Amino acid sequence: MSSGNNCQSQTLTKPALGDREAAELVDRVFGLKVSWIRSLPSYDDQNFHVRVSAEGAEYVLKITNSEDSQEPDLIEVQTQAMMFLSAEGFPSATPYLTKDGNIMSLESGGTRPGSKKYMVRLLTYLPGTPVAKITTNAQILYEIGRLAASVDKVLSEKFQHPSVKSLHRGQFIWNLANVPLLDQYIYALGQNKYRVVVEQVIEQFKGKVIPKLSSFRACINHGDLNDHNILVDSSSASLENPQYRVSGILDFSDMSYGYFVFEVAIAIMYMMIESPDPLSVGGHVLAGFESVLPLTAEERGALFLLVSGRFAQSLVIAAHTALLYPENKEYLTITAKTGWKHLMTMFEVGQEAVEKTWFETAQAYTHHAPA
Repeated sequence: MSSGNNCQSQTLTKPALGDREAAELVDRVFGLKVSWIRSLPSYDDQNFHVRVSAEGAEYVLKITNSEDSQEPDLIEVQTQAMMFLSAEGFPSATPYLTKDGNIMSLESGGTRPGSKKYMVRLLTYLPGTPVAKITTNAQILYEIGRLAASVDKVLSEKFQHPSVKSLHRGQFIWNLANVPLLDQYIYALGQNKYRVVVEQVIEQFKGKVIPKLSSFRACINHGDLNDHNILVDSSSASLENPQYRVSGILDFSDMSYGYFVFEVAIAIMYMMIESPDPLSVGGHVLAGFESVLPLTAEERGALFLLVSGRFAQSLVIAAHTALLYPENKEYLTITAKTGWKHLMTMFEVGQEAVEKTWFETAQAYTHHAPA
């Protein structure tokens, strides 16, 4: 997702290298000859899938936008967190070192004087299918809930780094605590029924969630466990009832300090996007999460508004950015295709009924946990 503190001009910050320039970058910085390269969709960074000649290994070349490239400590700690999780047994990418033995390098985006500089990393390519491209079932939703809790738990308990304080990103637009900051971008929705609901979300969030933040358990959040950032593969031959396992966790650029309940709310919201029965999703994700980290009563009580708040963040920021940069509108508005419908449905059904569905589904797992 967007990784700046605000919704700055993508034209000013997003890299725009061609395939040949990217291949030359891999050769110059990492000492690897590229045999095959293709561009990958992205929000405000630039990514390439590359295969190198020597042993046919595959990588993702990640070129960070020029704004975030000015925060090397933040990128360093995010990359170290990926390496830490990989060492802990999570399917996370790891960096291929530069010729100088570093995990990243600040490189110029062009030959002209004054060309912007971008932080460049080469990450291992993770196999698998994005959750967005499968028909989710209860089993994988539960696994994704477990993953969300396990990642935050191990990061908060064991991850240490001198730059970890850089994850305190006070005005970071994608931190779930910052739903009230959407006020400045809501103009992008125009005047319609969607705007009315988003205004309700923001006001209820200010009144009911913000005052309770101090009672939530703090942690480091991945912050963007969406349906494109989780890869899965099938471990079953059954086409009717496939059993999935998570094979990759992508994109740590939204990492920040937050709260455990934020991570489960974000996962629920993005798993709803692709589901034909979105209101049922939350209970399965919640059950998986609570098998590792049971929520407190205060955290459970905020879940509906936290999920709604993430819908609002995704939809408002995408609308704002797509108005400015229509050439990337299709990627920017992926969530909007079904997101508006799901948010409206949540508010039509109401908090009490939605929570009842979620909590009863999660409760059923305590009697019959999945194999």
